[in-house]
Amino acid sequence: MSMQEFEMVAKTFQGLEDVLAEELRSIGAKNVEPGRRMVSFQGDLAILYRANMCCRTALRILKPIYKFTAADPDELYSLIKEYDWSSVLSLDKTFAIDTVSNSEEFTHSRYVTYRVKDGIVDYFRDKFGPESRPRVRLQDADVMINVHIAGERVTVSLDSSGESLHKRGYRVAQTEAPINEVLAAGIILKSGWRGDCPLVDPMCGSGTFLIEAALIAAGINPGIYRRRFAFEAWPDFDADLFDSIYNDDSAERTVQHPIIGADISPKAIAIATENAKSAGVAKYIDLQVKPLSQWTDAPADGVMITNPPYGERISADDMDGLYAMIGAKLKHVFRGYHAWIIGYREEYFRKIGLSPSVKLPLYNGALECELREYIIFDGDYKSFRAQGGSIRTEHKDKDDRKKPRRMADSEWRAEARREGFGGKKAASPRNRTIFSDRRKPFAPDAPKSEADNSENPLARRRNEHALKMLVGKKPALPRKDDPMIRPRRGWKRPGAAQEDQE
Repeated sequence: MSMQEFEMVAKTFQGLEDVLAEELRSIGAKNVEPGRRMVSFQGDLAILYRANMCCRTALRILKPIYKFTAADPDELYSLIKEYDWSSVLSLDKTFAIDTVSNSEEFTHSRYVTYRVKDGIVDYFRDKFGPESRPRVRLQDADVMINVHIAGERVTVSLDSSGESLHKRGYRVAQTEAPINEVLAAGIILKSGWRGDCPLVDPMCGSGTFLIEAALIAAGINPGIYRRRFAFEAWPDFDADLFDSIYNDDSAERTVQHPIIGADISPKAIAIATENAKSAGVAKYIDLQVKPLSQWTDAPADGVMITNPPYGERISADDMDGLYAMIGAKLKHVFRGYHAWIIGYREEYFRKIGLSPSVKLPLYNGALECELREYIIFDGDYKSFRAQGGSIRTEHKDKDDRKKPRRMADSEWRAEARREGFGGKKAASPRNRTIFSDRRKPFAPDAPKSEADNSENPLARRRNEHALKMLVGKKPALPRKDDPMIRPRRGWKRPGAAQEDQE
């Protein structure tokens, strides 16, 4: 029997939208449309479960349940209060609110979250009595609610993922500034590598590129390591369906080509080894302590993907010399390779001394970085050109039509009006508040900074002071003379949350 289909939104990092869209299409999602830091799509419960289990470049999967327009916080409160919250919450359950506001009308997300909480609580008080209400919980809430505001457009969604999906669950330790797992997987997928040739990371740190590459090459879903997903507490959770998806290993295969990593730090290699063992892919990865200066050979016709120091949180004694050495090793050791390097400073890139074929803007934490591809042709450039080779300096190749195009502001606003997401500007620390501390995975990732844990590197991920402000507060009722804007409702989901976790 076919299941009901509904709209979903997958969040990701800016620059990975096209890769995520392809991942969603590959699992059977319909009406897949990339946006800004998100991809909208449609599917049923099976697609929702697969999106969480299988998508390597998704940060979280949202299920919109309520859309409307509001001109001010009082209208927001009234329209939130009108929704049938008993369909997703019950009195004995806890909830968390994650607010993102890209709006001139709602400039303080803390206050937005406060008013949304008021609306939800007062719905239950009006229906069941003045002392009856579900509780806000800072950590491990039963139901996670996402509120996204763009202008006057408000989208309320259920967060099906819970903890950000970049927290795979395999990382048992980390070096000082590890690359985010979602970003690492996105860079690998953008490179076109799917396990069909050798992959090398000569500055591998805690091994994130190598482990994500091994998972890709072996066809292992990244979600198998996670202890739980938020949708497992939903009233309509289908345990049998999820088990069938979780236990489906039909795509798994043996890795055919070497995945090689090295680092100058013995501690980093020890950490990478433990992480690879935790992920169950240590047998596919060759790790060794070796500085870049000692690389004299490499497997033929491979791909290099690496994240060298930027001179910010991690720095080498001679940054100019390090990047010059990278260029020298590319020219003399990695001939025939496609090298993908993510970096931050243009002056260091110039020290490589090679012309990149591709430049792609990407965020790494809070840093606006650039991913560059260098094609290291074997032989002289004239012979390379005679054989049909080219080094592209602009995105005008024939495959560009498959990539998401940049949209003018007017086009994006029109798209956002239809999809309910997007906005005029990126969220800033003062207009993002989260009442939730993500549950630690079974194999806890080491602590990160706020910028590292954030989906938006400029956003604050939690605010305990804001939570304390909610206790014992009374909502301000809407002004009687205000005209009400009726909601543009899309759908409602029946059911209630699961057991109390107070």
